[in-house]
Amino acid sequence: VQLQASGGGLVQPGGSLRLSCAVSGFTLDYYTIGWFRQAPGKEREGFSCIRRSDGSTYYLDSVKGRFAISRDNAKNTVYLQMNSLKPEDTAVYFCAAAIGEVVTIKVYEYEYWGQGTLVTVSS
Repeated sequence: VQLQASGGGLVQPGGSLRLSCAVSGFTLDYYTIGWFRQAPGKEREGFSCIRRSDGSTYYLDSVKGRFAISRDNAKNTVYLQMNSLKPEDTAVYFCAAAIGEVVTIKVYEYEYWGQGTLVTVSS
């Protein structure tokens, strides 16, 4: 089971980025995929997920209305569209997989993790 996040970079405040999470060794209908981020000196926090069975989504209030999670089962890839980015969104972003019918952003409920991708929001 492998996950690989990509698409990070430097963007100005108010800008947009799309992150991708490519998975291998399993298909998206077996795992809920979550997005997490870790800013310097802070704990890793979950902020969005997409459930394996029906594609139900969840967002933390801090990103609701700005970020959108989606998936392409044919490509075995989950996406995170990030709009209206703020400096406080600067962090390393990770995707992870949780077994079962869960809608959760709790770090400890995710079994598999990918390497992160750095997002820097700065003028």
